[in-house]
Amino acid sequence: MGLTSETLGPERAYSGAERDTVAFGVVATPVGDVLVAVTRSGVVATHFRDSVEVRRRLAARLGLPVVDDAARTAQARTELAAYFAGSLRAFTVAVDWQLMSVAQRLVLGTLYETVRFGQVVTYGQLAERSGSTIPARGIGSIMGSNPIPIVVPCHRVVAGNGLGGFSGGDGVESKQALLALEGQLPAALW
Repeated sequence: MGLTSETLGPERAYSGAERDTVAFGVVATPVGDVLVAVTRSGVVATHFRDSVEVRRRLAARLGLPVVDDAARTAQARTELAAYFAGSLRAFTVAVDWQLMSVAQRLVLGTLYETVRFGQVVTYGQLAERSGSTIPARGIGSIMGSNPIPIVVPCHRVVAGNGLGGFSGGDGVESKQALLALEGQLPAALW
């Protein structure tokens, strides 16, 4: 989409050459064009839709200048494409957790580290596993605010009595598609 500091508005002033930046890349997938935002530290966000407005909001939330750096996004794009092709079961790309609160980092970090491809966990089980005092409903809110869906697999968290919700892409339909890809939901059932 060619989003640069010119299309985002004035670049924020910063001091020093070490100021971080964000680069965007896109991967065509069965659930839409997945946007990936990558800082020098790693993948900081993914989104199920790519648009100038989505990129603008992410850059503003990060407070970082946008750079055109296909090399920086290459590993994330390659891994996302491989995941959707069925040949990647674990992401190895670095993750930048900066958009998460301490509670989000605890819960989503536990999810990322302990729930593998083809596994699911309930909201209550994830609360217990993370050692937090957050109730299952709060875990659902954290899943809904996950800035790095797919890579940090919030789609693998389900309700005790069904799929539960999903705020990415086309909602529950996208969650169903991701779980079917991982063999947790027979495609014929949805």
